[in-house]
Amino acid sequence: MLITFAFVVAGVGQVISQRAPGKIKPLVNGLYTADPSAHVFNGKIYIYPSHDVEADVPQDDEGGHFQMRDYHVYSMDKIGGKVTDHGVVLDVKDVPWADKQMWAPDAAYKNGTYFFYFPAKDKEGVFRIGVATSKSPAGPFKPEAKPIEGSYSIDPAVFTDTDGKTYMYFGGIWGGQLQRWHTGTYDKTLMTDLGKGQENEPALSAKIALMKDNMLSFAAPLRDVQILDENGKPLLAGDTNRRFFEGAWLHKYNGKYYFSYSTGDTHLLCYAEGTSPYGPFTYKGVIMNPVEGWTTHHSIVEFKGKWYLYYHDSEVSGKTHLRNVKVRELLRDSNGNIKTINP
Repeated sequence: MLITFAFVVAGVGQVISQRAPGKIKPLVNGLYTADPSAHVFNGKIYIYPSHDVEADVPQDDEGGHFQMRDYHVYSMDKIGGKVTDHGVVLDVKDVPWADKQMWAPDAAYKNGTYFFYFPAKDKEGVFRIGVATSKSPAGPFKPEAKPIEGSYSIDPAVFTDTDGKTYMYFGGIWGGQLQRWHTGTYDKTLMTDLGKGQENEPALSAKIALMKDNMLSFAAPLRDVQILDENGKPLLAGDTNRRFFEGAWLHKYNGKYYFSYSTGDTHLLCYAEGTSPYGPFTYKGVIMNPVEGWTTHHSIVEFKGKWYLYYHDSEVSGKTHLRNVKVRELLRDSNGNIKTINP
């Protein structure tokens, strides 16, 4: 059974109240929000989305029309309940190294501090990943003066395992610039994937980094997140319905690690299973079929014994760069396989 919501807008510090159930509606209507990373802190769900704005930039394959400049944080006491907007928690003008395009963020908690991770282009136009801190999950967050050393590309997603170790997953091709680092150094000439004629090569991989205990830097060299097919072979670059594009997320269920992601230009949310946070992960299926709008980006969170999928679409604006966040229940079969959602 799917859960349906509709909300009306409120200002900073106010709540957004539920209307009568109907078609699943956005959690926030006063702002355009996307890329929702949801976490449970102190018994509440906190949502860390990007904040879409209209910048009148032509659409292109590198995402130049996504010109986000700041972040809001939202919280919910319960699914279907009130949503609180905690206002702007970080602005690009307050980040010394960042120039523009504050894309999909994530958050984590360790040792009394909340950590907010975000990608942005630096002054040279290269995506890096920054970190900011707060004593409250609702921010505001104070950024570090420099991006995380060794970081690049987009879409940081942070997972802390039951043993206390924390990992960051990140990367995105095309506008996310992951392909530009394929040789180990930045190559601006690589625009989308590996290039024509390389469809039968292994697909580009998301990256994983073990985090230091201070959560501000990487503790080990980056490793590839390998996704295998049913025969144990790496997914190929030409397998666009299954290969990784962007939007990595990791969650753990019944001892298994579920790596989920967007296929980008084929507009699917997919997942793969593994027995270690490092993988390898075996492709299992589709979480969600295409939504309205070009992009798909999500998070998966457990709350009071049920699992939920946070995602976005373009229902309100009809424009792919002006999106709205939604939530619905995530269902599984008896073997733990995720049931595909038709939005």
